[in-house]
Amino acid sequence: MKKLIPSIFLSLACCQLVNAQETESLLKGIEDSIPPNEKVTGAFKSTRVINAHSLEMLGKGHLDFRILHRFGRVNQGIKQFFGLDAATMRMSFDYGITDNVMVGIGRSTLRKEYDAFIKARILQQSKGSKSVPLSLLIAAGSTVWTEESFEPVKPDFNDRSAYYVQLIAGRKFSQRLSFQLSPLFLHRNMVETPEEEKSIFVLGGGARYKVSKRIAITADYHHALDGVPDDNTDPLSIGVDIETGGHVFQLHFSNTSGMNERAYITQTNEKFFNGDIRFGFNLSRIFKIRK
Repeated sequence: MKKLIPSIFLSLACCQLVNAQETESLLKGIEDSIPPNEKVTGAFKSTRVINAHSLEMLGKGHLDFRILHRFGRVNQGIKQFFGLDAATMRMSFDYGITDNVMVGIGRSTLRKEYDAFIKARILQQSKGSKSVPLSLLIAAGSTVWTEESFEPVKPDFNDRSAYYVQLIAGRKFSQRLSFQLSPLFLHRNMVETPEEEKSIFVLGGGARYKVSKRIAITADYHHALDGVPDDNTDPLSIGVDIETGGHVFQLHFSNTSGMNERAYITQTNEKFFNGDIRFGFNLSRIFKIRK
């Protein structure tokens, strides 16, 4: 009997040790099955929500050829064919240098303006054992208008230029819903009226709701905190994204004809909810330039 009791305790201890090792192996197996960092993609279908930069980036070696149209106001009626008789346009080329850095150039008919930008991703939302809750990007760009001036003192290149830097932070909350905040600082070297400030702080935001596999509802909005004329209004755009393979069609209604940061922030003076709405579209076609 005296020999039996130590044997029982020894057997129990061995069983406990084996169970602990099995539990540890099971937990380690579960941890190993969870990817440490799985990137979240597809918050938006395009690198632009509508007017503003989105959370998305072009892949390395991809070229995005974009054509943007903004027609006249719908409330102009049948005489102007509900705005379709008038149009402004922007054409641009964007290119992915790496998966986290892209650049772009464009030209708008409004004020015959050229623009260029660079955009970089700092953080990308991911899920897994080392998840990142949101994506964070920064964009910076410049514009210069080239239309003829009839002022007594002709503005030079510096007077015609403007610059901006924008922070973009957002998250894909589900397979359907994405949202971003995009505060922006804009500086113009020359303003048109004394009440305007050369430097403007702007609060912006964008959202996307996926309706089906290829269709989504989008919206973006910007509000200048100060430094714009009293008749300046906040640009608001609401649209539909339609994906068709290599193309993305963005059909939308907006109260602005501007298609770069300087234009839609400082040259919008129409009220969306008073019927001053313009129909427009963005057409994006992506080409793979290099492997």
